Amino acid sequence: MKYINLFLLFLTINVCAQNTLNFDKSYIKCVDKWIIFPMDKDSTYTFGFLYIDNSAGLTFNYGGDFKINKKGDFINAESELSKRPGFIKMRLDVSKNLVAELPEDRIKDLKIEKTPDWLSVYKQSDDSDFAMFNKGFLYNAWNECETALIYLEKLEKIDSNYEGLFPEMAFSYNHLEQYDKAEVVLNKAVEKDPKDCYTLKELAYTYKNSKKIDKSIEVYKKMSKTCKQKNFIQETAFNLACHYFNEKDKKNFYKWKDEAKNWSESKNQYDKYLDKLALELEK
Repeated sequence: MKYINLFLLFLTINVCAQNTLNFDKSYIKCVDKWIIFPMDKDSTYTFGFLYIDNSAGLTFNYGGDFKINKKGDFINAESELSKRPGFIKMRLDVSKNLVAELPEDRIKDLKIEKTPDWLSVYKQSDDSDFAMFNKGFLYNAWNECETALIYLEKLEKIDSNYEGLFPEMAFSYNHLEQYDKAEVVLNKAVEKDPKDCYTLKELAYTYKNSKKIDKSIEVYKKMSKTCKQKNFIQETAFNLACHYFNEKDKKNFYKWKDEAKNWSESKNQYDKYLDKLALELEK
């Protein structure tokens, strides 16, 4: 009985140690923080600092590896990576992978600083137009559009002529279903460049979601004559087909389904989804 109780005690301590790490954060939620990746097969965790490089994007700076002992202590562990001199960096693309934030009370255990000295180098250009636009673009890519607008709207006040600004703002507004704001900035973008396909695609999407279907179709027709990016044209036709599917308007659904497919060079995600919608519509 004594040995069983001791075993349960050690098990409880170990479980408590594991529970201090909650792998529930996306990369983009951990900017300027120490993060931990899930344990590998050797019961080792990799940790490092996550920050934004205004040129390279979201970047992970490798800090080392550690293990958790039965007392719950974080113990530095040597690995092949830790033997390499200098910084080891990795750009992080959009992903559904989750990480844990390193608890502040464990920073001393791993013999690291809360904020690395080298981070200041990457903060020097944070107020530049380039940095603000890239941060807006980055957060939009992660669908963190409210955060993206913090940078994009600030940039608009400084330089409303910054290339690509208005379409990027429109992406944020559309994602947040603020279609009236999206329409305003997109019309400004069209005035500057009436043939920009990305701008026209976003404008057609805005009109569609604002129930201005005739205007959305008008933009599509313009795109079909001037745009070289077939994927943007197909996406616009696809969105119109989806609108008519929701309206249960078979005639117009099939019309736009065919329009969308006409822009495919090979069967793609739009084609497959439209085929599924057609089957659903016929039930």
